[in-house]
Amino acid sequence: MATARNLSEEMERLLQPYDFELLQDMRPLLEKYWSVSCPVVVIYLLLIFVGQNYMKARKGFNLQRPLILWSFSLAIFSILATVRTWGFMWLLIHMEGPEQSVCFSVFAENSIIRFWSSLFVLSKIIELGDTAFIILRKRPLIFVHWYHHSTVLLYTSFAFKSKMPAGGCFMTMNYGVHAIMYTYYTLRAAKVNCPQKFPMFITSLQILQMVVGVITSILAYLWRDKQGCHTTEKDVFWSFILYATYFVLFAHFFIRTYIKPKNRAKTKSQ
Repeated sequence: MATARNLSEEMERLLQPYDFELLQDMRPLLEKYWSVSCPVVVIYLLLIFVGQNYMKARKGFNLQRPLILWSFSLAIFSILATVRTWGFMWLLIHMEGPEQSVCFSVFAENSIIRFWSSLFVLSKIIELGDTAFIILRKRPLIFVHWYHHSTVLLYTSFAFKSKMPAGGCFMTMNYGVHAIMYTYYTLRAAKVNCPQKFPMFITSLQILQMVVGVITSILAYLWRDKQGCHTTEKDVFWSFILYATYFVLFAHFFIRTYIKPKNRAKTKSQ
């Protein structure tokens, strides 16, 4: 197996970083202040309570143009991040095998991953703005939405600080799903007709993401004793718990939203 330095150099040779990906490393700052995510989440939850109470007696805002711009910006960001991180992770798995991407964190030294993983942490704060649009437009705010947003921010900050090896896989999956999801949100906000089953497809991708997350956590646990493996039992415990709860919540949302209405309609027709 290649050393961390040799592997990082080889990966950069095969997948050349752009100039902007070589900018000053943000990791030391984000690692030092990772715990700031805790008060951010507390403020986020308080603002949800305040915002919903404020909008109770008011008519929802339209916000179509801001929502288009918001979703479009996040879609472009997620697409660019997907292209860069998926290309890197595919090369890593192809060259070194799946253990390297799940159990060892040598890839964290690569400038491409360094750049996009730092932005990944920051994006979890930015994405909290999704909730503001829901509240201000007086759309239903479901439990899985704010639970997922808040816990992802906390876990991402913790995993980034500890350089959790499986975090690379979690990040690339999330970027990929968000690239499709925010593209759909942009089209919907612009009132572009999309296939009726497209939302179901996105939720299915999210459920698949959670299944792969659970499997990755199990593999990380099984491989944790291999020489040089950086995975700890604490890393595995929290990743497994979160992905398992996400799976349950998204599966429940899928059934309640797409399966039960069909069954009710079928019963009525009979």
